[in-house]
Amino acid sequence: MSTVAAAFVQRGKKIVAIGRNYAAHAKELNNPAPKEPFFFLKPTTSYVASGGNVEIPSGIIAHHEVELGLVIGKGGRDIPQSSADTHVAGYTLAVDMTARNLQDKVKKQGLPWSAAKGFDTFTPIGPFIPKSSVKEPHDLRLSLKINGITKQDGTTADMIFRIPRLIEHISSILTLEEGDLILTGTPEGVGPLVAGDKVECTLADSDGKELSSLEFTATARQGGYQFQG
Repeated sequence: MSTVAAAFVQRGKKIVAIGRNYAAHAKELNNPAPKEPFFFLKPTTSYVASGGNVEIPSGIIAHHEVELGLVIGKGGRDIPQSSADTHVAGYTLAVDMTARNLQDKVKKQGLPWSAAKGFDTFTPIGPFIPKSSVKEPHDLRLSLKINGITKQDGTTADMIFRIPRLIEHISSILTLEEGDLILTGTPEGVGPLVAGDKVECTLADSDGKELSSLEFTATARQGGYQFQG
């Protein structure tokens, strides 16, 4: 196993996040289901390890989106679906935090929404899971609880575009590099966090065996950006 891939949080160069890859999630935000995969980039400075704090800037409505993360083990460009699996080192459990009111504001203005996804601490991440530990990545259960109450509970079987297609599409546009993380989309049930919320996420296989967990606390950020509505 590559040490770079296993240490992706410290050594990976980019986070490629797939949007609207679960039909029910697209519907809950009144977005059409995409005809082909689309993605946005998040900075690696947004990582925060399990047990840490997600800092919510002043005035921001921050939504949680639990996801299966895909860690690239072998880089490449124009990777065909037939060999995509050979580029996968493993997986992780992740949450793509979104400043929803900021995203809505800039989208209406036709502006980029990198800031809405890119705040420091806006990508909580669990430990690396070797590929050998995951029998079927398209048959995993993702769940997220806030203060013990389940908010998201979905299966990766509901992905619109599966992992080989995602790797093919992304690598046709930009070179994937060892240690990169692909966030594969979120099931329905996204919603806000407020300061003081305790978040618990789990990733389990089809037999109910827990493969990973991720915990963090939402806190109010002191200083920094302040949302202007």
